[in-house]
Amino acid sequence: MCRLFGMSSAPRRTRATFWLLDAPDSLRDQSRRDPDGTGLGHFEDDGTPRVDKAPIAAYRDRAFAEEARRVRSATFLAHVRYASTGGLAARNTHPFLQEGRLFAHNGVIEEPEALDAELAEDRALVARDTDSERFFALITRRIRAHGGDVTAGIEDAARWVAGRLPLYALNLILVTRDELWALRYPDTHRLYVLHRPPGGHHGDRHLDHSGAEGRMRVHSSDLTGAPAVVVASERMDDNPHWRLMEPGELLHVGPDLGVSSRIAVPDRPARPLHLADLRPEAAASQTASPPP
Repeated sequence: MCRLFGMSSAPRRTRATFWLLDAPDSLRDQSRRDPDGTGLGHFEDDGTPRVDKAPIAAYRDRAFAEEARRVRSATFLAHVRYASTGGLAARNTHPFLQEGRLFAHNGVIEEPEALDAELAEDRALVARDTDSERFFALITRRIRAHGGDVTAGIEDAARWVAGRLPLYALNLILVTRDELWALRYPDTHRLYVLHRPPGGHHGDRHLDHSGAEGRMRVHSSDLTGAPAVVVASERMDDNPHWRLMEPGELLHVGPDLGVSSRIAVPDRPARPLHLADLRPEAAASQTASPPP
């Protein structure tokens, strides 16, 4: 399953090191389930978005995926990809960048030609092959239609897809230089949120976690002294305050770490997909997340 990780410490810029790891040795020879891309997005001091990403083919060894990336930013977005749509290429690897925003998605949306028709001239935003980038382009289009309101744009786009297209999941994280949004929809995959005080639950710890099956590691010594809000596909430490987001919940973390959320997509998908409905490569990319 693709892994999502987003973090905001806004307005404070913190230093973080992300190791984006490949599958464990027991899965290394199963090419369909090896990681197909790793990516990290952040923002420079002047607000310029940066994305460091690469495709990882099955024949690569662990060292290829364990490059440490040391950056400083108020927001971060990381993604580990199992390809469901689009080939193994950097252009298909998350996060994606559009109009100063970074985006990553875990899920499957079918009928790309219908998305392309809805995008109209904004199809030009899509330079790659994935359903994820098309969905991002629809969000970007709807944000503009709502006068720059990101929350309204995400909600509008998600409701349009949920009401018309075959879909398996729409879990996403979108970040700007000082804000973060996350959507869990429907209940196919989990997405957790944590309001993390300085030092975490114990008050004296940095963030240091190896994800389930070794696919992602996140470390931040700066979080010993700084608060943060973290959104992730799994709980990242032993803090008891991790909360599983509700199906359809859209979360917003503001520039002062103020958090708000509401059920933005209340209805079930009009055309839900199940694993048995997916192409083999798509089904392999959407295997069940760890237990709650």
